[in-house]
Amino acid sequence: MKTLEYAPVAHDHAAFLERASKRAGFREAYEALDAPYAIVRELLAARARAGMTQDAVAARMGTTKSAISRLEAGGRHAPSLATLARYAEAVGCTLEVRLVSPLAAADSAAHPA
Repeated sequence: MKTLEYAPVAHDHAAFLERASKRAGFREAYEALDAPYAIVRELLAARARAGMTQDAVAARMGTTKSAISRLEAGGRHAPSLATLARYAEAVGCTLEVRLVSPLAAADSAAHPA
């Protein structure tokens, strides 16, 4: 039996985005993913700051590691605010939800504090 060797494939994400952005509808679809992935980044950063594993978060939330893995992976199902609040509490944070008008967001991006 032949032994397989690991041969990683180089990936240049910036070059990928540049090529993909030329396709019709790509930019809109990519930007629509911004909020869900921002939530995922926040979850992962909070767990890292707490120095916790997925198992530890799951134990504090009374759920399974696989449920935490699905939550942190993002995907098709958006978590409820109650779930996000439980996750936040498990990692020693509080959940904060803000609604920001597009004009305010653009203004703050143009004039950072």
